Amino acid sequence: MKADPPLFPIVPPVRRKPAAPLSKPSAEPQATEEAVDPLVQAFLKFMDVERRSSERTLANYAHALAEFRRRHKGFTSWQELRADDFRHYLFEQMKREMARATIRLHFAALRSFYKWLTHRQGLATNPLIDVQLPKMEKKLPVVLTQAQILAMLELPLKLPKSSRDAIWAPERDAAILEMFYSTGMRLSELADLNVEDVDAYSDTVRVMGKGSKERLLPVGTPAMQAIQRYRQKAGVHRGALFLSKLRRRITIQAIDDVVKKYWRASGLPVHITPHKLRHSFATHLLDNGADLRSVQELLGHASLSTTQIYTHVSTQRMKEVYEAAHPRA
Repeated sequence: MKADPPLFPIVPPVRRKPAAPLSKPSAEPQATEEAVDPLVQAFLKFMDVERRSSERTLANYAHALAEFRRRHKGFTSWQELRADDFRHYLFEQMKREMARATIRLHFAALRSFYKWLTHRQGLATNPLIDVQLPKMEKKLPVVLTQAQILAMLELPLKLPKSSRDAIWAPERDAAILEMFYSTGMRLSELADLNVEDVDAYSDTVRVMGKGSKERLLPVGTPAMQAIQRYRQKAGVHRGALFLSKLRRRITIQAIDDVVKKYWRASGLPVHITPHKLRHSFATHLLDNGADLRSVQELLGHASLSTTQIYTHVSTQRMKEVYEAAHPRA
């Protein structure tokens, strides 16, 4: 294949509507349109068209690159930067006590950008190769007990109905919570579901995960029954599976609000999010004998090491049970 010439073409900006960045933007003034960077725009177009990155990834990468430019005093061009410039930036981020996960996200964008500059735009050396990042903090995921999960799943059909919601909202909310716990899918994956993705005959759901990787997930009987009740009451026969009151595809924020609503009603002291339901799904599988490789496939993890965090949770629970029950613990 003929290599791209080492040019820096000006390309139109990516026209996707950006998702909100994972890290909160600084309160300091943002770059104006006069500072639009053609190299960054070309890189984002590459990520969009060739890598088929999600809108959230594009938004986070755009934010991270703009943040570096804004904070690097005397910035002239990406080609003139050296490893020490990025080490200084890393030091400044750590002085501001940014979370290590956020720092690593920022540098993931910078590293991808410089990889593209060297491979596609003819940059001689990649200054980020010699920059060492801090290791991730090892935090065990918060997991609900099975009793807590079951109590929360029952709430949508038990709580008084609100006149502001659609008449079928309780059935929809019950189906959303059941699907999170039954499949362990991500928030974005659930929001993207269509009616045709759910197969009631095989009790499975087709999910499009990160990197446009498709996987087929089993759906438990209670979750499948909740889906059928919701579809029948709401008259959902095609297109988006989960709808808003205006009968449009429900947004990620609205789904997050649904989970938050029932967490508050549950009275649980731990803040419950869709991702914590995913954590609970994985941990409960391992607690009940599932093998790690199968859980990896169900979660859609590219690496088994990502899934292994749940084995630590299961081991910790085992120790707690042992210490509470054994007379010579």
